[in-house]
Amino acid sequence: MLDAAIKALSQLISPPMRSILWRSIGLALVLITVLAIGLQRLLSWFATSGEVWLEGLLGPGWHSSIEVLSWIVSIVTGLGVVFGGIFLMPAITSLVASLFVDDVADVVEREHYPAERPGAALPFSRAMLEGIKTALVAILVYLAALPLVLFAGAGFLIFFLAAAWLLGREYFELAAMRFRPPEEAKAMRRDNAATVFTAGLFIAAFVSIPIVNLATPIFGMAFMVHMHKRLSGPRPELIEPARQVR
Repeated sequence: MLDAAIKALSQLISPPMRSILWRSIGLALVLITVLAIGLQRLLSWFATSGEVWLEGLLGPGWHSSIEVLSWIVSIVTGLGVVFGGIFLMPAITSLVASLFVDDVADVVEREHYPAERPGAALPFSRAMLEGIKTALVAILVYLAALPLVLFAGAGFLIFFLAAAWLLGREYFELAAMRFRPPEEAKAMRRDNAATVFTAGLFIAAFVSIPIVNLATPIFGMAFMVHMHKRLSGPRPELIEPARQVR
């Protein structure tokens, strides 16, 4: 696993990967800015008008709880776009990865597995669906963990583990679906859940590093291409034709 991570890191700035890297970074920056501003506006609304609206919806019995929530939201709002960018980064990388999955995988397979059958490109709609689903789940999980992040150190651990599970799951399935039907790819991920989660810890660590995390879609996809190859094991259809003749 460490070898796979090192190979993925070493290939980040290789000439064939640079164009993909710059395009993914540019798209990530645009999405981060737009979504972070949207999040900040939503939190600002809740901190000012949303408290009254929510109390009217839930009733006066929720007044104390809503006041605490409003206080938390006010703190988060003060952190503004910077917090939003950090908070949304795992979700953003999920969306960006779905657009560049095949570009990255093709480069990795050509350089490291030239004798093996290349994977088939995912349909654009399928890749986008997987990216959107993961991004939405990520936002829901992180919203649930947010109060713990603000009040206890355990929240950061929950945030990190959630990122490992979500990102490991998505990148592995995207890599596997180049060779397998979607249901088979998901079943393979479930059968190797512990390994995929452990690999996800590497991606979660990468996405936790400011600036560097803009390259997460490239690193995550390259890393999981290697992991899928290792977990697949020897497969006759992947062996160089010349060797099969012997």
